[in-house]
Amino acid sequence: MSVPETRSTAISTGLACGELAVARNGAAGCILLDRPRAMNAITSGMRQRLAAAMPGLARDTGIYALIIRSAVPGVFSAGGDLREIIGAARERPDEARRMLAEEYALNWLLECFSKPTVSLIDGLVMGSGVGLTIYGTHRVAGESYAFAMPETLIGLFPDDGLAWVFARMPAQIGLYLGLTGRRIGRAAAYRLGLVTHCIPAARFAEIEQALAAAEPVDALLDNLHEDPGPGEIEGCRDLVERSFTAASLEEVLARLAEELRRGGGAGAWCQEVLDEIAQRSPTALKVTFRHIREAAHRDLRQTLTIDYRLACRFLRTHDFHEGVRAMLIDKDRRPRWAPGHVAEVTDAMVDRFFAFQPGRELILPTRQEMQAARV
Repeated sequence: MSVPETRSTAISTGLACGELAVARNGAAGCILLDRPRAMNAITSGMRQRLAAAMPGLARDTGIYALIIRSAVPGVFSAGGDLREIIGAARERPDEARRMLAEEYALNWLLECFSKPTVSLIDGLVMGSGVGLTIYGTHRVAGESYAFAMPETLIGLFPDDGLAWVFARMPAQIGLYLGLTGRRIGRAAAYRLGLVTHCIPAARFAEIEQALAAAEPVDALLDNLHEDPGPGEIEGCRDLVERSFTAASLEEVLARLAEELRRGGGAGAWCQEVLDEIAQRSPTALKVTFRHIREAAHRDLRQTLTIDYRLACRFLRTHDFHEGVRAMLIDKDRRPRWAPGHVAEVTDAMVDRFFAFQPGRELILPTRQEMQAARV
């Protein structure tokens, strides 16, 4: 759905392009993702334009709320532009680190933004697309909503602060989603707090018009919300809790294998999960396990700082380059991980990813500093 042209105007900062546009529709600011050929994969330039616009949107007293939406049917965002980042990692490593710093700084900026932010999400949302929406005050899922953080399949880890989000889900469901990259629909996402409302996509234009008229956002969305029923997590919640509460990744796998040996209705599910985990980078899995577990004791700002530390190191690894090759470039889906097995990834190897980087750490302003700057 699009904002009616008769009421929508580009904001005077000139922040409009063929991929991302910042516009104003009455009392609502609107961020529009429009990169159809790349499923709204988010580039460094798109992030820079959005980050440049946010302070003005916050300070404009005529803007009541911010809307983030996609102009591409069937997809919100497939994540970050991996071709861009891997190209920079190979040829311009300093630029690649800058891109990462800008990405996590934007996550923090969105978290600290001072006005209601309503993401209208219908279709696939992954990776950096989740990072654009998850910190908003209101996250609205249409019927085609589908969430996934599949980074371990490309030799990476769930970033954009998602370790902090996953660590706060019940029964270690977040750890399960972070390790497996499994896709879930809006019912499960609603039960887990990933979205705040489930509303038919056909009513998104109505929401935009109401926010343009400065109608109170809570009452508006609460009145349109439809209970989505139970999600796909409900049927396996007990299995997830029994398996993923283990103290180590090796023990998680052992518990899944034991459930499989017992047979019964749980066997097929356990085999699917074991098969999915076996496809993923062992190094990425071990780092992800530790990151999500430790994020339970960190705040979001600290988690984003660790994200930067980890991502800078992953950009130099064999597994990340091999994962992108196998899944996105050659598309043979047969990555050759090194090491090839979880048991070969030692604690010392994982420790190196988390080690402090003198002079190269990401420094984010405190929440108080961000609020004082009126963002």
